[in-house]
Amino acid sequence: MDRNAIITSLLRDPDKEKNIWDIVIIGGGATGLGCAVDAASRGFKTLLLEQHDFAKGTSSRSTKLVHGGVRYLRQGNISLVLEALKERGLLIQNAPHLVTNQTFVVPNYHWWEKPYYGIGLKMYDWLAGKRGFGNSRWLSRKQTLKHLPTLEPRNLKGGVLYHDGQFDDSRLAINLMQTVFDHGGTALNYTRVSGFIHEGERVSGVKAEDQETGEKFDVKAKVIINATGVFTDSVRRMNNPDTEPIIQVSQGVHIMLDKKFHPGKSAIMIPKTEDGRVLFAVPWHNKVLIGTTDTPVPNASLEPRATEKEIEFLLSHCAKYLAHDPVASDVKSIFTGLRPLVVEEKGKKSTKSISRDHTLIVDPSGLVTITGGKWTTYRKMGQETIDQAIKIGNLSERKSITENLNIHGWTSDPNEEDPYRMYGSDAESIKKLSGGKNGSARFHPDLACGAGEVRWAVRNEMARTVEDVLSRRTRSILLNARESMEIAPRVARIMAEELGYSKTWQIHQVNEYQKLAQGYLLDESWNSFHSPESDNSN
Repeated sequence: MDRNAIITSLLRDPDKEKNIWDIVIIGGGATGLGCAVDAASRGFKTLLLEQHDFAKGTSSRSTKLVHGGVRYLRQGNISLVLEALKERGLLIQNAPHLVTNQTFVVPNYHWWEKPYYGIGLKMYDWLAGKRGFGNSRWLSRKQTLKHLPTLEPRNLKGGVLYHDGQFDDSRLAINLMQTVFDHGGTALNYTRVSGFIHEGERVSGVKAEDQETGEKFDVKAKVIINATGVFTDSVRRMNNPDTEPIIQVSQGVHIMLDKKFHPGKSAIMIPKTEDGRVLFAVPWHNKVLIGTTDTPVPNASLEPRATEKEIEFLLSHCAKYLAHDPVASDVKSIFTGLRPLVVEEKGKKSTKSISRDHTLIVDPSGLVTITGGKWTTYRKMGQETIDQAIKIGNLSERKSITENLNIHGWTSDPNEEDPYRMYGSDAESIKKLSGGKNGSARFHPDLACGAGEVRWAVRNEMARTVEDVLSRRTRSILLNARESMEIAPRVARIMAEELGYSKTWQIHQVNEYQKLAQGYLLDESWNSFHSPESDNSN
């Protein structure tokens, strides 16, 4: 997977004027990659362009859940829940190395919660039908504490257990990128679309720039798809400056804690905090992920940051529901993701009440835009978008095959105990690169990153920077930002060997990564912060 060779062919192909792509997709997150997999697997000549790295934004910063959406059931959005539950089942079928069945427990502190949530979750089971992950059931107080041993016990009445999915988001994104190539398509990171090419009033291509070299080139296509998430409006305005905005950006903040704060295997789901948000505490890669907030923000950025209020919200609610109250110094990493929420009348609704359903728009110029939605429904979004693109681009009718398409890395027998499980069918190759049958020691015992993972990421996953490896190919920055900073020089050295770069490149990469990772740590001003006294009245 030679990025330089692909760029060279795009820039210097003597027949490039005749070389028109069927479909060009802008955006390398879950939505864009889903479109690219669907298009390539149908046999269309497909090119995806991403301005930074695959899954750099929203798609690597989720709550790591593949779910139907219990909160949407409460809102009465049955169609969205049905669609998501079907897609949840397809995901564990098509990517079993990355998607797992996760038990959740809703703790009950009032007598009415047990029947209320119990009946609702029974309906959730019923809607899932044959694709269900397991039946929900009521738990006694003793059973609840067995599942959640560090849950705040005072006033606890019992709980309700149910099943949903968990996954590794950016690892799935990387596997989707590889699936595009497996089916004859092409995907490029660090390639920014700077403008559109028009023939009359119709969009006929894009102007692109290689972010590594600054070289510019044009790409012609029969249809262009805008799948840029929170940057949807800016891309549409690039095509038509008078386009009305449709996106309300909301950010969700997560913190990572040591497993000691929640050593149980079941996740905690608080369906309604005092401000109406859903809160999760989810076991993930031997840590505990706490999230999420839902805060409107005025602008989209590639590196959003948590506000003081959001951090206080998460820490105070940890204190409310966990027996051991974490403080700022316990936070291993803090990360923020932006959600592209589609609004009909901007400002009319709070972001908590805006539907997470997706929206498909075709501009008069023929530009196809797909936005909104969530990770769980990425495949369905891709299918619907390519169905529309076929009509707009006058392409030959070809049926989608992604419902039963194995994603790169698929294996029939994933071993949950194998530390290389998330690599699926590629695991044995990485172990050999790492130095033996069972791999070799990682750079840090707390992080799943060693020489083999770095070399594999460069050779087979188009990793170009230290950040690519430590953030999205491995999840080091999310699991422990400070420790990821310690291993950055070793990652840079191996990448330089693989890519043929100099010592100067290594130093620059390490410096850039250290600055980035600082943003995933609570700064010195938080050292004096302690979670407020727990209110256990619930």
